[in-house]
Amino acid sequence: QIKDSATLTRDVLEQHFSDLKGTLKKLLDERLMCLLQEVDVIEQESIKPLDECQKLIEHGVSTADDLLREGESAVDGDVEQQNEKLCNFTKKALHIQLDSLPEVPSLVDVPCLSAQLDDCLLTILKNQIFRHGTVASRPPVQLEEFVEKPGGILVRWCKVDDDFIAQDYRLQYRKSTASHFEDVYVGSEMEFIVLHIDPNVDYQFRVCARGDGRQEWSPWSVPQMGRTTLVPHEWTTGLEGYSLSSRRNIALRNDSQSCGVLYSKAPTYFCGQTLTFRQTVGQPDRRDSLGVCVEQRNGDDSLQRDKAVCISTNGAVFVNGKEMTNQLPAVTSGSTVTFDMEVVQLGPCSNEGGNFKLRVTISSNNREVVFDWVLDQCCGSLYFGCSFSYPGWKVLVF
Repeated sequence: QIKDSATLTRDVLEQHFSDLKGTLKKLLDERLMCLLQEVDVIEQESIKPLDECQKLIEHGVSTADDLLREGESAVDGDVEQQNEKLCNFTKKALHIQLDSLPEVPSLVDVPCLSAQLDDCLLTILKNQIFRHGTVASRPPVQLEEFVEKPGGILVRWCKVDDDFIAQDYRLQYRKSTASHFEDVYVGSEMEFIVLHIDPNVDYQFRVCARGDGRQEWSPWSVPQMGRTTLVPHEWTTGLEGYSLSSRRNIALRNDSQSCGVLYSKAPTYFCGQTLTFRQTVGQPDRRDSLGVCVEQRNGDDSLQRDKAVCISTNGAVFVNGKEMTNQLPAVTSGSTVTFDMEVVQLGPCSNEGGNFKLRVTISSNNREVVFDWVLDQCCGSLYFGCSFSYPGWKVLVF
């Protein structure tokens, strides 16, 4: 592990700094090109009026030179030609303003280009580069526990650096056959149930953290393998009043007038596990139910019957069809209802009745009720079910 992680760390550092060099060179080249373009623009804009002024002066000098030659020619000729030439020379000289020159800007008004390059950038870069990157011998968080769930895995992690104050955690996973990790949770909790896990398939997990007030994430924990052997919970198909998701773990009470109890596909709930329902609420009715039962029974419109325990959407708890005096809060949208059961054996398992007892805990909205459920037969596994009188209810089971 030490050699492998050291080799991987070297590769990551070399690749990162190689990318930085390329990016910095590209940025410096772009800045240089921008400054050179500024020089070109200033030069072109500043030199244009001076070029025009120079052309005017050169034209005036040329005109004066031609006039001078014409005057010299007029003086050198005979008297009649002199008079005519002198007359023409005088007329031309009056029309040419030899004392007129274009306005020439003073020297201090003429642009003088220069480049201002101080050393502060190098100082800033030097300080930033020397602080850039760290090498950690141990990540501040590590994976602690995997708990099998039906079609999922409960992943727990813990801090191993007491001085590290975590603001958020980030959990990733991938199938053992996949090449890339993907985010599955980002938040402040230190556990998360990863759903949609195929049974008997290895998944690799890793977690990291973000320090309080920081933007960057810590190094990843040591990746660990997790798997579940428990098949996912599924609702049974074919009941007219309910529409199911593709994975059949979400049931939606549709607009059909048909009513009845939607059961699980198989008795996949075992004692010692936690069964969780998460729902989106519709219009409640006192006959609504969420719960578990010993057997599927067609014809019932609710789990408020014998050989079943359930909670109504108004918070009432029913055991074998009888309402308990203890009541839970009404079911709300986005909240969870959980069922936990453990076996309390009164005597040898038989079918004579009354000698098989389950300790049941139902939790909803941070409150719970605990009671003993007496059955007349041993039950290694149970069905779960739901019933809603009105459309709009949606239930995820896991």
